[in-house]
Amino acid sequence: QVAVVESGGGSVQAGGSLRLSCAANGYTYVTYTGVCMGWFRQAPGKEREGVAHIDSDGRTIYADSVKGRFTISKDNAKMTLILQMNSQITDDTGMYYCAGSKWRCTVADGAPPAYNYWGQGTQVTVSS
Repeated sequence: QVAVVESGGGSVQAGGSLRLSCAANGYTYVTYTGVCMGWFRQAPGKEREGVAHIDSDGRTIYADSVKGRFTISKDNAKMTLILQMNSQITDDTGMYYCAGSKWRCTVADGAPPAYNYWGQGTQVTVSS
């Protein structure tokens, strides 16, 4: 059974940075190289929002609200997904979730992937 576990959340002042990590367990190395991984967030009273996605070739998709400020990366050797969040604003506050696909995946068509595995989340709070 695949499990993904987020870490790195916390509190930060507006303009600051946080780095989130997502450790994957249960994938083989070869499988992990081929899947899509992504980050989602949910603020209180709002719908879950796709933040960023990355596929096996390193292609990425970002929400307009984070473009230019966030960077998603995938370390296949460590089976770890990263979300580097810079120039943070209060609207970045929410619970952040990591997700992974079960099968080989691509975002070459520009569409966000469907995911099979979800983490429990890590809280990010940005204060002004």
